Amino acid sequence: MPEIIKNGRVQSDDWQVLRLAEGEAAADAVLPAGHVIVPLATWQARRAELLPKAEAGTLGVWLAGDEDPAALAADLPALPVVAVDFPKFADGRGYSLATLLRTRLAYEGELRAIGDVLRDQFFFLLRCGFSVLQPREGKYTTAQLEAALASLRDFTNPYQGAVDRPEPLFRRQPRSPRQEDAAR
Repeated sequence: MPEIIKNGRVQSDDWQVLRLAEGEAAADAVLPAGHVIVPLATWQARRAELLPKAEAGTLGVWLAGDEDPAALAADLPALPVVAVDFPKFADGRGYSLATLLRTRLAYEGELRAIGDVLRDQFFFLLRCGFSVLQPREGKYTTAQLEAALASLRDFTNPYQGAVDRPEPLFRRQPRSPRQEDAAR
C-alpha cells in the first residue's frame, strides 16, 4: 500500500491508480476492486457506468499534463478525487492544472499529485492547491516522508500569493499611517 502525505501527516493509502497498458483501449480497461483513480480517457469512454462509483466515493479521475481540466467541469461535484500525473519531475504542467482546478473550476475535493512527485516540489505543490502528495511507491521511506513533512514548515510566511494564500505578504502585513505616508 503506498504512503501519501495528507492532512499534514504521512499515512497509508488504499487508492489505486489505473494506468493503461500500451495499446489498451480506454473503454476496455479492467478496473480493480476498491478505490481506483482512472485516466480521463477511461472516464470519458465509460462515464455512465463509472458515475455511480464516483458518487459512492470509490472512483476518481486522473489527468495527464496535456489534458484540459475543463473536460471534467460538469463532473467535478461527483468526483471525490482528482489526480494530476507528473510523468517526470521536469514536467511542470501539473502545477497549472491544479491551479485551474482550484481557482477557475472551483474544485473543492481531494486534489492529488501522482507520478514523479519529488520531495523538493512538495511545498510548491501544496501552494498550487494539491491536498495529497503521492510519490511513486518505494521512492521514499516512511522516515524520509516524515522528514519531508517537517521541512514543509521551513517557509512560514511566503511572499507571493498562490492558491493556498491568495494575498501576497505586503497585503497581509498591517501598515501604520506613517509607513503609508512614506510609501507615497
